[in-house]
Amino acid sequence: MDPLLELRGIGRRYLDNDQPLVVLKDAFFTLNKGETVALVAPSGAGKSTLLHIAGLLEQPDSGDVFLRGRSCAKLPDNERTAIRRRDIGFVYQFHHLLPEFTALENVMMPQMIAGLRKSQAIDRAQKLLTYLRVGHRAKHRPSEMSGGEQQRVAIARAVANAPSILFADEPTGNLDPVTSTYVFQALAALVRQSGLSALIATHNHALARQMDRRITLRAGKIVELS
Repeated sequence: MDPLLELRGIGRRYLDNDQPLVVLKDAFFTLNKGETVALVAPSGAGKSTLLHIAGLLEQPDSGDVFLRGRSCAKLPDNERTAIRRRDIGFVYQFHHLLPEFTALENVMMPQMIAGLRKSQAIDRAQKLLTYLRVGHRAKHRPSEMSGGEQQRVAIARAVANAPSILFADEPTGNLDPVTSTYVFQALAALVRQSGLSALIATHNHALARQMDRRITLRAGKIVELS
């Protein structure tokens, strides 16, 4: 397998009432090209912190993050931002769509920021929405869509710039069980069809078992699950 992302000796702690709270301690992890990994752990175990560090949104206290063999954790903010814009997509528990824009415009926006022509952005956005079965909602604003539809638009936006890695933090956590399964299956299908690598945090063990591998966090370390 060809490592795309590597976490080496990651440490992260916070202060809680002036007392150190260790979230990650000498954590190691490798994500290979085209691989899907589920991160299964209880609330408060550090899933979001791990995703933020792996996605270059947050810097670790110790250790390093390597993307395609390049050391990235200590890069300046502008360089980490450029890497995120080019190589990384994020999906969160809440969709975070811009309420004043339509579904199509929400998916177009990251593409146009990256320099794509408007006509190209429209074409790709419409294709992604159609693939995720929300093409008929292209001209609707978030308030006019269901929770499942909003989250599928958020997924389309996350992959609009064809990133190498997708990070998802409880992407179906706010949805009912039936909608959750549908959205997760749509996300998994898109990831596999596009050849993305993905690290997806979820509480749902049934959904997690559909991934290539499962990991958890124990005492700040990343542990493989059978």
